[in-house]
Amino acid sequence: MMIDRRTLLKLTPAVLLVLAAPSLAFQRGRTAIQVHKTPWCGCCSSWVAHLRANGFQPVVAEHESLDPIAQRLGVPDRLRSCHTAQVGGYFIEGHVPAADIMRLLAQRPAALGLAVPGMPVGSPGMEQGGRRQPYQTLLVGRGGATRVFAQH
Repeated sequence: MMIDRRTLLKLTPAVLLVLAAPSLAFQRGRTAIQVHKTPWCGCCSSWVAHLRANGFQPVVAEHESLDPIAQRLGVPDRLRSCHTAQVGGYFIEGHVPAADIMRLLAQRPAALGLAVPGMPVGSPGMEQGGRRQPYQTLLVGRGGATRVFAQH
C-alpha cells in the first residue's frame, strides 16, 4: 500500500501501527527453537548461528549434561550427538540442516523428531572448508524406529 507523505504525516500513531503490523508480524514470525548444549562446545554454537541465518530464533540453554534432556525427549542413545533441540513438539538431535527442520514442521509427520547421529564433516556447524562427508538426516518414530528423511 502506497501512502503519500502529506497523508502519512496526518496519521495517528495507532493507525501507523496497524499499517506496520504485517512487517512486525514477519519479524515476530521467526520460529523459536529451544537448543540444549554444553557450555564448551564450539560446533553447537556454529549450528545455532546456522539456525539464525535460516530464519529460526534459537533460545539456548547450557547444561553440564544433556543425557537427562535427551532421555526425557526419547532420543535413542545410538542417535545422540552433541546438542539436542526442541521445536514444534519434535526433538532435533545433532547437526540437522535448517531446511530439514522446516520440512519437518511443514509436513508434521507422526514422529518424535529428527537426528543426524555423530558429527559429520560438512554438516551445519561442522564445516571444514570444502571437506564433506555424506550423511543422512533420520526421522525418528515412536519406539526409536528410523527412516531416512534426507540425504546430504
